Amino acid sequence: MAPSFKSLALASTLLVAGVSGAAAQGAQCGGNWNQFMEGVRAEALAKGLSPAGVDRALANVRQDEKVLSRDRGQAVFQQEWSRFQGRMVNKDRLARGQAQLKKYASTFREVEAATGVPGPVIASFWGLETDFGAVLGDFDTLSALATLAHDCRRPEIFRPHLISAIELVDKGYLRPDQMRGAWAGELGQTQMLPEDYIAFGTDQDSNGQINLLTDVPDVLMTTGKFIQSMGWQRGQPWLEAIRVPADFPFDRAALVNKEPRRAFAALGVTKSDGSPLERDDVPASIILPQGKGGPAFLAFPNFDIYLQWNNSLTYSLTAAYFGTRLAGEPVVDMGNPQPGLDGDQMKVLQNKLVALGYDVGKVDGILGANTRAAVATEQGKRGFAPDGWPTAPFLAALN
Repeated sequence: MAPSFKSLALASTLLVAGVSGAAAQGAQCGGNWNQFMEGVRAEALAKGLSPAGVDRALANVRQDEKVLSRDRGQAVFQQEWSRFQGRMVNKDRLARGQAQLKKYASTFREVEAATGVPGPVIASFWGLETDFGAVLGDFDTLSALATLAHDCRRPEIFRPHLISAIELVDKGYLRPDQMRGAWAGELGQTQMLPEDYIAFGTDQDSNGQINLLTDVPDVLMTTGKFIQSMGWQRGQPWLEAIRVPADFPFDRAALVNKEPRRAFAALGVTKSDGSPLERDDVPASIILPQGKGGPAFLAFPNFDIYLQWNNSLTYSLTAAYFGTRLAGEPVVDMGNPQPGLDGDQMKVLQNKLVALGYDVGKVDGILGANTRAAVATEQGKRGFAPDGWPTAPFLAALN
């Protein structure tokens, strides 16, 4: 499973005591590797970490080209949602998730009482990130973070996590040889980044150690606290499958368009079984991951936490849907969506949209939020239902 890039929401200021501003800026990324690592060591010492701990953490740190290769290609998110979720929310993973919810029921109750985060939500991340602790990753965490911090694409994200990873060693959380995980530096059964490991790590079973690698109660409470910190609303839903009528104004089906649930009910939107939606003021957005012919969901404010965890709609919707299934909801009706575009076609589309003046972000073959918004706008101009789902006929219409 690709890592979640929870770090994309983080930013920190480089603080290097005893180093001039210009020198600190120069050491931030790139350049000679040894000089870069000397700057990292100086920053860790300036933070108050012990020389012995810092040297122990950095003793075997090396650049890892495989990390950079992974960072530059996440083609898994080019898959259509139905295919991706079909692989990830499979019968076996659902059964194991239900078994974990039962096995650790008392801990899940304690976590929800403390944080407001339901067990199925935590289990959805736990299952997708590491198969409930079965696959933690095999990248050397310290080397991965050092490589990404040295690379000049996002040093402001990864350098603080590198310093925190050194702190994990210095303060005795983990030994360097235990620190193996995902290529982007995440650790443990729910793939926590080092800053979050330190900030939210909890010794839930009071055994004197915070262990997110093998101690499940610690993992569950730490994850609950992390999700709570992102703004989880206690007792509120996160995702609900729905039916959307054929005459729905599809330009209102967008994550950025949040309306009271009663507004969608008035437009004929119902629950997935055809029963009426609640006519209340709970804000919600409609998600049509594969357009008007495919599955349909109401996403509530708690769904935003899934997007903070991973800003890919493909991943976030899969994780949220997995959570609803673990909570007892039925299989969503996949409908009969029109075939989408493959990765190469999507890049052609993105280039055409750029030529029309749209900002789609990186031309990467992934149907991200900017590309969806641009597609919906052009669909409305060209007589297509503005559902944000690009198809071959729509691509042909742009020629």
